[in-house]
Amino acid sequence: MSPAFGAMEVEHYSKGVLLEPFVHQVGGHSCVLRFNDKTICKPLIQREHQFYETLPTEMRKFTPQYEGVVSVSFEEDKDGNLCLIAYPLNGDHDNLENLDNSDCEPKSKLLRWTNKKTTLLENDKISKEWVWQHRKEEKIKSHKLEEEFEWLKKSEVLYYTVEKKGNVTSQFKHHNPWSIKCHQQQLQRMKENAKHRNQYKFILLENLTSRYEVPCVLDLKMGTRQHGDDASEEKKANQIRKCQQSTSAVIGVRVCGMQVYQAGTGQLMFMNKYHGRKLSVQGFKEALYQFFHNGKYLRRELFDSVIKKLTELKSVLEKQESYRFYSSSLLIIYDGKETQEVAVDSDPEDLEDLSEESSDESAGAYAYKPTASTVDVRMIDFAHTTCKYYGEDSVVHEGQDTGYVFGLQNLVDIIKEIRDESSE
Repeated sequence: MSPAFGAMEVEHYSKGVLLEPFVHQVGGHSCVLRFNDKTICKPLIQREHQFYETLPTEMRKFTPQYEGVVSVSFEEDKDGNLCLIAYPLNGDHDNLENLDNSDCEPKSKLLRWTNKKTTLLENDKISKEWVWQHRKEEKIKSHKLEEEFEWLKKSEVLYYTVEKKGNVTSQFKHHNPWSIKCHQQQLQRMKENAKHRNQYKFILLENLTSRYEVPCVLDLKMGTRQHGDDASEEKKANQIRKCQQSTSAVIGVRVCGMQVYQAGTGQLMFMNKYHGRKLSVQGFKEALYQFFHNGKYLRRELFDSVIKKLTELKSVLEKQESYRFYSSSLLIIYDGKETQEVAVDSDPEDLEDLSEESSDESAGAYAYKPTASTVDVRMIDFAHTTCKYYGEDSVVHEGQDTGYVFGLQNLVDIIKEIRDESSE
């Protein structure tokens, strides 16, 4: 039994879980879905699954925790709305074809793991009203998806206001469009294949954003090479071109996606991979600066922690024999919502009605406490990872992944430059 099942109460899990878009996905093309508050899931790719199951101990602190495998079905409810439902594999991760869902709940009574009414950006929980509305909106044709995809390409940097009150459905429309794009494309693919196949394996992974109230997420594509050893000549040429036309070839890292909270305006800023590919080295540095800037001031207290973790990761990867992390990404995450503390000379009675949205400027009795901030650094996306220990790979590499290590070192150097220049 996977470690996830014990924590999720197996007796309820067998009824099926309605999967929702993971609203903090800022990059990548694979669909990431919210399983529950602490867990996300994504389509199982054998090579990535193998990586998580054979992960070196020293790398585990730099990757999401692997929590098992589930079966996901593409289904329609009684109203014809499309949805994705996760079911257990009954402890047998290798025999999906024999999965029996006969004792599952009717589709119109699918289990939701949380019944709490919350607002968006509170641990990724989305209201039931939004789910129904979104599923209605998913009755779309492929040409509609292409229209939205083209709009996303043109809108490479977006600013959306985070609404604190009002209808959650309308709020969600003003949030990360990248996760919605990936979710809709996944539904479309599964719909097109429904006649031939309607059960897919998904892997369960730790939700790295769950500890943060307003996650700020930077997705960096790492390494000087992105194509896997098994890539077709066309795919290989395409990936080489992308690296040569971006910062990947020059410094071994490029922006793949970004989500940053702007405290001054209450907005979220999104940057997608199309914008990231166009950046020069100086533009990349400016994008990093923007990631650590909340619209009012630079979050300088985060720099040393990020540098320390990146340096530690670099040291770990330098010791990994034969691994190549082609097309892998690196996430840097911190909380855009800073901890507030009451000044010593403040009168508590005067502060009872102070809104949580008040800034240190509008509420003089409060001040932000930067030392409370935490930063997370994690590697993700291992669909093209290879290692001689896998056995079946035709190409065997020796030594460390120099392209990835090169990117890490340049990333550390650039963050140090931003830190030092901002303190002058």
